[in-house]
Amino acid sequence: MPSIPRLHVVHPLGKGQTVPLTPSQAHYLAGVLRRGEGDPVEIFNGHDGTWSARIDTLGRKAGTLVAESQIAPQRNAPDLWLLFAPIKKARTDFIVEKAAELGVARIRPVRTAFTNSERLRRDRLQAHAVEAAEQCGGNFVPEVDEIVPLDALLDTWPTERHLLFCDEARSGAVTGLEGLSAPGAVLIGPEGGFADAERRRLEKIARTVSLGPRILRADTAAVAALTLWQQAMGDWR
Repeated sequence: MPSIPRLHVVHPLGKGQTVPLTPSQAHYLAGVLRRGEGDPVEIFNGHDGTWSARIDTLGRKAGTLVAESQIAPQRNAPDLWLLFAPIKKARTDFIVEKAAELGVARIRPVRTAFTNSERLRRDRLQAHAVEAAEQCGGNFVPEVDEIVPLDALLDTWPTERHLLFCDEARSGAVTGLEGLSAPGAVLIGPEGGFADAERRRLEKIARTVSLGPRILRADTAAVAALTLWQQAMGDWR
């Protein structure tokens, strides 16, 4: 029996609610999956949990679903932000996808002194976060922000949010995760590391963390840091 497709929608969900499909969703269901009217679909909007639905009408560019019943309550991600300096396109995409899968509330790209990447398209990264939530079975999609300078972000940093500075210059055992509390944020630097001035400022307001005895690529470091935080503080326990 074929698996039931999962779709993120932007409309309120309730019993009997009609939900229009976007052109890309209609094409995916009709042209890629070869589904038709009456076939089941799971839908979520990030607020109302996961719902079972049926295809009501379907063409290659449009269609509608009808929500039937809630099959899972809303489960939001822990109050954790990921801050990262964008890197090469495919690896930036990887970071966003894995952050959505692992469970973060917000993704905040930052421009550091050594950030060296092409122009960032927030809408494309947001779409990757949506796709990751659809595929991993979650019903929460983290918001992806526009890129901002790291200094500007630190100027208005909320004092109640604990910032973990993952410093590639530190090696050895994993340290810095003792006694954590939420809300939190994890900062991953660019391929060239942090500038001395950035490091000095971060050491004043953030907790410096070691991710182990090896220097990790930025995308690997993001996954490692989020995993460690989730194990210590998040909804994995």
